Amino acid sequence: MSRACSLFQLCQNPNRLLLRSSKFSKGPYLIPSARICPVLCLSKEIQTSAYEVVRGSYVPTALVKPESKPKDKSPENLEGVGAFQKLPMVMPSVDILYSALRKAKRISPTKGIANIAKRERNRGAKQLDALMKELAVPLRTYSENFPNKKYLHPYERSLIELTLGDGNYEEVLGKVDSLRKKVVSVGKEHASLCAKSLSKKEAEERLTEGIKKVEETFNRGGKHVDDLLHIAKTLRAMPVVDLESPTLCLVGAPNVGKSSLVRILSTGKPEVCNYPFTTRGILMGHIISNHQTFQVTDTPGLLKRCDEDRNNLEKLTLAVLSHLPTAILYVHDLSGQCGTSPSDQFVIYKEIKERFSEHLWLDVVSKCDLLQKSPVLFATDKGDDSDLELERYRKLGPDGALHVSVTNEVGLTELKSIVHEMLNSQMTRIQVQEKLEVLT
Repeated sequence: MSRACSLFQLCQNPNRLLLRSSKFSKGPYLIPSARICPVLCLSKEIQTSAYEVVRGSYVPTALVKPESKPKDKSPENLEGVGAFQKLPMVMPSVDILYSALRKAKRISPTKGIANIAKRERNRGAKQLDALMKELAVPLRTYSENFPNKKYLHPYERSLIELTLGDGNYEEVLGKVDSLRKKVVSVGKEHASLCAKSLSKKEAEERLTEGIKKVEETFNRGGKHVDDLLHIAKTLRAMPVVDLESPTLCLVGAPNVGKSSLVRILSTGKPEVCNYPFTTRGILMGHIISNHQTFQVTDTPGLLKRCDEDRNNLEKLTLAVLSHLPTAILYVHDLSGQCGTSPSDQFVIYKEIKERFSEHLWLDVVSKCDLLQKSPVLFATDKGDDSDLELERYRKLGPDGALHVSVTNEVGLTELKSIVHEMLNSQMTRIQVQEKLEVLT
């Protein structure tokens, strides 16, 4: 009996030292090799292999979750491109609701409840809770895993603003998170009401009403989930730019032949048509030379106007030049077929050349097979012969410009050779910049 009591006391105090009487000396002594193993308590309510005693009650340590440290989201650590390819897959709102209803209806009441009313209200409360969670979890995933715009690379931040509209990205994410909170609130409210039902019939009625209310709440905000789906598809379709790989950016007025040159120089296959703003976004191709891969971007055309009046397509072009380490191939069309007069092209060219003068630069006059002996004059031209630089530009383009024709294949071989030299120089620039960043 005394041994049984000792064992029971040891169970109650597992930290107690194991002592034993020696027949060689009086008094107890410590057994050095003794090990105190976890004791499995026989009481169902307190059975746990690891626990803490708090005011006499047992609290499983598994339920006490350590606070996770917030991730460091400093711009230095998160700045980089490629965030759009990591966006979570967004399900259509109809599919989310259908899946949630189907899973919730499979929930059974807790086993062992004999009372019919208790069993029915238990089933109703569990189904409403499951429905609420099945709807809220995807919405929480979207809110947490879509990146905060302020931590994105400036180039990708510009793409969001110019493609989706300023503030639209954050607005949709905010509405999705607001929908999640409403679904959780309505779901908890009706699950609580169902759990308080006094009869089976009342529990069934409250379950039906609760499902209807949760479904109505979700449907009212389902449009925001579909808007987020559209945003994810749009951003995921954006071309991936490698900041460590040299990039050639083709710039010029609309319809001057940039897309045709991209098709000649790279693997990119942009649309080629005879109307302005054929290029409606940033198109990416690649050049493979001597086991090296270079990038080529086709950008929307620029018009003669100030930045405040530019449309989002033109601003995309300026964003590429501002935020990416690019070499510029500026395309001029002096044939009069692009729709922008040589005089206006000259003004645009001077502005862009001055703004991005630190970039490697190559001027190309396209459609040289269509050039005439006398320069093309538009009705809008003032006909001022005093500007000698403009007159020279109308005839031959900028000094040192390469004349090419895709139709007659004139100058294409020389163009490819110069482009490869530019991209190798751009690679050297990038490597030097990386070394400077490491040193600083």
